[in-house]
Amino acid sequence: MAMLRLSDVSVRFGARAALDSVDLEVTEHETVCVLGPSGSGKSTLLRAVAGLQDIDHGRVLLGGADQRGVPAHRRGVGLMFQDHQLFPQRDVGGNVAFGLRMRGVRRAEQARRVAELLELVGLPGAAGREVSSLSGGEQQRVALARALAPEPRLLMLDEPLGQLDRGLRERLVVELRGLFRRLGTTVLAVTHDQSEAFALADRVVVMRDGRIAQTGTPLEVWRHPASEFVARFLGFDNVVPATVHGAAADTVWGRIPVPKGSPQGPCRLLIRPSGVRVLPSPDGLRCAVTSRVFRGTHVALRLEPENAPPLEAECGLGDAPEQGAQAGVAFDPAEVVVLPPE
Repeated sequence: MAMLRLSDVSVRFGARAALDSVDLEVTEHETVCVLGPSGSGKSTLLRAVAGLQDIDHGRVLLGGADQRGVPAHRRGVGLMFQDHQLFPQRDVGGNVAFGLRMRGVRRAEQARRVAELLELVGLPGAAGREVSSLSGGEQQRVALARALAPEPRLLMLDEPLGQLDRGLRERLVVELRGLFRRLGTTVLAVTHDQSEAFALADRVVVMRDGRIAQTGTPLEVWRHPASEFVARFLGFDNVVPATVHGAAADTVWGRIPVPKGSPQGPCRLLIRPSGVRVLPSPDGLRCAVTSRVFRGTHVALRLEPENAPPLEAECGLGDAPEQGAQAGVAFDPAEVVVLPPE
């Protein structure tokens, strides 16, 4: 069952369409992450669902009920923002209990629920602590507990980990995914960080200029980006015009094998860095190694062919040629994606 459905939703700011005829469903117990560059419409989408932004056209349905005219505080959704927005004058317990108090929940039940949620988010016994004494990661956990306290039917997160350092983000995103699965929470999250979205989501939605450019599981979107825009947004730069004839494509890098069943004719061709094979001998496409960067599990290379755009490649830690070396390159068709022409 769809917990959330957007049907032909548009939001305009003057002549600009922040959302342009958007259709989207989020099913019960599903975590959906909306990705996109600044100005793509992802935060407007979240605000429209929450009732913080009026829509100009279309419908927002929660649990099958049209939300037009329903104020934000009556939609039964939980909100967690990037800056946490904790109340500095209240202690941790007071922050977590805020929504419960607004609903008239008795004090004893408030205390029980606060203790339960703080245990759940990894802050047992912290109810009496001052907000100012918390680290960024602890504040994020308190904000999450506060959003979960009223048991919202839909939890919405706006760049929830954006202010945290990378190491803490990577740990917390794993904890959040496990927590949402245990609780059966339905989640709609907005982020610009693709690694965060791919680690957290059951399904990702990539937006461009107020429209949905692609939706699918993280693996589907990563393995099969729908367009050059999506590919480049995901960080792939090896994209060039090409023409597919049979089992290979003609490109500025030469003739490159493509996966079986690829559509024929003009296209854009993506080669993932992992599909650029650096050869021990100067066979294939000859390139100069112009940079070499250690990435922890592999070495990222920038290769410069003669009279052709540069290539990004990945090598194992013991196999990467030195910067300034000459190398040959071949291509793995399993790491080639045929994209539609622009």
